Amino acid sequence: MTVAARRAARWRPAVGAPRADAARAAAEDVLARLRDPDAAEAAGRAGTRRGRPHWTPYSTAQGGCGLALAFGHLDRCRPGEGWDLVAHRHLARAVERTARDPVTGLGLFAGLAGMAFTTAYLAGGQDRYRSLLDDIDRGLYDRIPHRIPGDDGQGLAVGTFDLVSGWTGVAAYLHSRPPGPERNRTLATLLARLVDLCRAPREPDGMPAWHTPHALIADDGMRARYPAAIANCGLAHGVTGPLALLALAHADGPVVPGHTEAIHRAAAWLRARHVDGPRGGGYPAVVAYPAAGDEPGTAEQPPAPSPARDAWCYGSPGVARALWLAGTALGDRGLTDAATDALRTVLARPVPWRRIDSPGFCHGVAGLLQITLRFAADTGDGTIRAGAGRLVDQLLAAYRPRSPYGYRSVEPDGSRADRVGLLEGTPGIALVLLAAATPEPPAWDRFFLLS
Repeated sequence: MTVAARRAARWRPAVGAPRADAARAAAEDVLARLRDPDAAEAAGRAGTRRGRPHWTPYSTAQGGCGLALAFGHLDRCRPGEGWDLVAHRHLARAVERTARDPVTGLGLFAGLAGMAFTTAYLAGGQDRYRSLLDDIDRGLYDRIPHRIPGDDGQGLAVGTFDLVSGWTGVAAYLHSRPPGPERNRTLATLLARLVDLCRAPREPDGMPAWHTPHALIADDGMRARYPAAIANCGLAHGVTGPLALLALAHADGPVVPGHTEAIHRAAAWLRARHVDGPRGGGYPAVVAYPAAGDEPGTAEQPPAPSPARDAWCYGSPGVARALWLAGTALGDRGLTDAATDALRTVLARPVPWRRIDSPGFCHGVAGLLQITLRFAADTGDGTIRAGAGRLVDQLLAAYRPRSPYGYRSVEPDGSRADRVGLLEGTPGIALVLLAAATPEPPAWDRFFLLS
């Protein structure tokens, strides 16, 4: 039995009645409002704002594939009620739209790997969508070489290797699929590249191979704040994603040369980045480095790292989950204890100190809840389970039945918006509520590298 299967076998709701009833009802209500593909697509396009992710039908994070995934899971929770047909309609619409808007990227969140992940989830190990899956997989295999050349040591854009757009996300999809010659070959190629990425930091500046030079920092805010290179610590865009994926593959296979050592190095690097603070401390979003050739005291020094918000994308919750997976894979009690302590610290903070005001998954309450649910299931820790219950209450308190889609996203500028994408909007919240309130294992969260 695989690690994922063992986890699924012991899944149980984190809350009982009446909270479980309220959570299921809210999840079904908000998803039912998005059952029509035309209306959902119109809502997605209407919700696009400058500087925010655009609605793309084939995207799983921000498009119709994400809705198909959500309805596919609702069908597992409520079989026989027709939700599988709703999921099929959303997937069919996403595929249809690729005729005029072809899929150009391989990534998990908005590329071929994401479409494949959703399609495989709806297939559920059966022969449904076999032709579509074969076509998408062939597109992946044909575009990934037998060997990915190493980098030149000068750093990488995070989109090259991260979970959202890069190698880690594609590998996460392939690792979720049954073994086969092409799958095994391609996955081993990607794992070997991630192992190389986690090699020892270069001398004499100590920058890790996954660092990003200033010219390749895509985020405008980060580029303005950090005058030179950074090393990203987030689960969404940093080394935490490769660490989680390498740990999952180490537990279930395949294992490639240098695999174990790479997990040790990446986990040790992350643990050493923990920052103390008045709120109990935590893990930073990035670590900044001085410009090449600068001597201490002779040039502007980079900002000192500080704890990030307590979210899935950045901060202690996502890092804690990766450290837990690494510790489980290696049988390292020190890592699993550090992971559990980090999450307990988050849950002990007053809610405002967590700095996650939005209810959605990426940088909101739903993402923290899903990580907490996974820890509660894996550890049996009563304190963590109680924390999950409080987070369910927080999401239920944010439910607004009179709003168009039941939940409203809190935007960076403090305004509120109606979002219908999986990553930041209503579908992701509904999936987490179902995970908290039903015995159906939330296998969909492999998309977020949590299992």
